[in-house]
Amino acid sequence: MQDVVLAMLAKEPAHGYELRSRLRAALGSLGEAMNAGQIYVTLTRLGKAGLVTSQRADGLPDRPERRVYTLTPEGQQRVAAWLAEVNWPKPDLAEFHLKLVAAATARLADPVALVDAQRREVLRRLRDAQRAALDRSMDPVAGLLLEGVVLRLRADLQWLEACERLWAELDPTKRKAGT
Repeated sequence: MQDVVLAMLAKEPAHGYELRSRLRAALGSLGEAMNAGQIYVTLTRLGKAGLVTSQRADGLPDRPERRVYTLTPEGQQRVAAWLAEVNWPKPDLAEFHLKLVAAATARLADPVALVDAQRREVLRRLRDAQRAALDRSMDPVAGLLLEGVVLRLRADLQWLEACERLWAELDPTKRKAGT
């Protein structure tokens, strides 16, 4: 969650309510269950880690003063590192989706390029799992686990293809990688 919040701040400084609204919009119905306090706890941790700073901003007549959060240079470096990370399947699907949304919204990276990098990592892992599954001396119980890994990676590839189609449609100047 910390990396997602940092990436959402990369576009422009924001207050907690704004960040929560952006995250809810990015997640659609999945974001409805998001706890509002989670954003503020995350922002506090990021501040203690030196990744964000905050300043009080004047409120409107019907709203109190708010804290506006801004990335520090260290926060910007962490966002860049997070966007470059391709250690699939560590991120859950919602986190990867938010990475794509944040990258596109803040113009930090091309979402299609991020999908392509993840695809290469999934293909590498799939190739390794398939090779291991071909080992005839393997215990059948261990073989069952490898079969599950292969099936999961194939499903992940299909989902990444769906991601690529959507993000390519959202930016018609991007063409499918390799064409």
